[in-house]
Amino acid sequence: MKILLDECITKRLKNHLQEFEVYTVRELGLSGIKNGKLMTYCNDNGFGILLTIDKNLAHQQNLDRYHLTVVVLNCSTSKLEELITFLPSFKLQYDQLQKQKSYIINK
Repeated sequence: MKILLDECITKRLKNHLQEFEVYTVRELGLSGIKNGKLMTYCNDNGFGILLTIDKNLAHQQNLDRYHLTVVVLNCSTSKLEELITFLPSFKLQYDQLQKQKSYIINK
């Protein structure tokens, strides 16, 4: 399952997810794209997970339109040091994520 790191997540997090197929918004040339178009891109290009810290995204979009799981890391900043503390939970729950439209990961 391909994972896209939302623009609000530092691209450096990709280095901590090497066991997954991970792409960043920046490396795909999608910087500045609105959430709806970004989710459509994910849907059309085989991404299974959009990883974000945007707690409002799931409420702003009709997630039923997409074959995609929006995973929200429930953190207060986008600093790498904080983001990596959520990765053990993310990795443990990874197999169950594709069964949901939206999922919040806590530490």
